[in-house]
Amino acid sequence: MVKVVFKKEGAEDRVVEGQVGNSIMETALDGNIGEILADCGGALSCATCHVYVPKEWQDRVGTAGAEEEAMLEMAVDPDERSRLSCQIGLSDEMDGVEIILPKSQL
Repeated sequence: MVKVVFKKEGAEDRVVEGQVGNSIMETALDGNIGEILADCGGALSCATCHVYVPKEWQDRVGTAGAEEEAMLEMAVDPDERSRLSCQIGLSDEMDGVEIILPKSQL
């Protein structure tokens, strides 16, 4: 199991355990993280699972591909930390990863 720490401004951190190979989006849904809507169910056709990955985790999380980059243009307030949580697969080296939920999804 891999621990994912969901951070939300003005609220306590929530820790959810996910399976290696599952996406952060799936982990959020399983953990009742309501700010991750995932309207398309991970089909890379919306941006309702938009999150921010802190710089210190970006090497382990990886970078967005071209399709994800194009979809991120539809997200509210994207920046250099932006990722779609449906496109981030969990691995053992990501245990304890911090994920920041955008204010627009609070």
